[in-house]
Amino acid sequence: MTDIKPLAVVTGASSGIGFELARQFAEHGYDLLINAEDAGLTDAAERLRTEGASVQTVYADLTSYEGVEQLYAGISATGQPVSAAALNAGVGQGGAFLDIDLADELEIIALNVTSTVHLAKRLLRDMAARDEGRVLITSSIASTMPGSFQAVYNASKSFLQSFVQALQEELKGTGITLTSLMPGPTDTNFFHRAEMDDTKVGQSSKDDPATVAEQGFAALMNDDDKLVAGSVKTKVQGVANKVLSDKLKAAVHRRMAEPGS
Repeated sequence: MTDIKPLAVVTGASSGIGFELARQFAEHGYDLLINAEDAGLTDAAERLRTEGASVQTVYADLTSYEGVEQLYAGISATGQPVSAAALNAGVGQGGAFLDIDLADELEIIALNVTSTVHLAKRLLRDMAARDEGRVLITSSIASTMPGSFQAVYNASKSFLQSFVQALQEELKGTGITLTSLMPGPTDTNFFHRAEMDDTKVGQSSKDDPATVAEQGFAALMNDDDKLVAGSVKTKVQGVANKVLSDKLKAAVHRRMAEPGS
């Protein structure tokens, strides 16, 4: 009989950090169920299958309650327990808060915050029934600073950071671990999609998503609480943000993210 591999679920897996996290799971002996809402998910699945993994796809828009339930139904339909999950789907929007459409700001909250809480509720209860499982939640180094000209995005990541740390305390002594992955600026489509091509951070050099994912996967397997992932420059920024005042960090963020910077 063929041994059944452990199952990993990865959201936002069609490209960027999400795809590279899925690749890490595939390379380390996991089968996959991956999610995104865009057509790139099909190509991502084909590429991941070359790693020898069985890959199932669930196309679903996680900004809606129904989309998260659709994903969870797909997970349940596998009949396999989820050994690990990377809740990575996220979106951002650059610009002044007064100028950004309300619908765009609410989409950030719906995807980054609401869908993460929703899916975590479903998956963690299942893991608790088995007293086993690992969850990686993609926060950001942005969670450590007020996000001038990315006000709602940074606040959403601060929510996730607090959320993960609270659950770590609640689940202490169980077989379930949670890890917060905190990338810095990473070479993905994020900044273009967030309309930040004309910003200093949008045009700056960025970290390799494969490196971020490799470090994040290692942190998850090591049961680390959190990890600032990426280059040495990013890790230094993470250390600096522990001692700088919020007022100063907000001013620095403005210089990086203000349109036309």
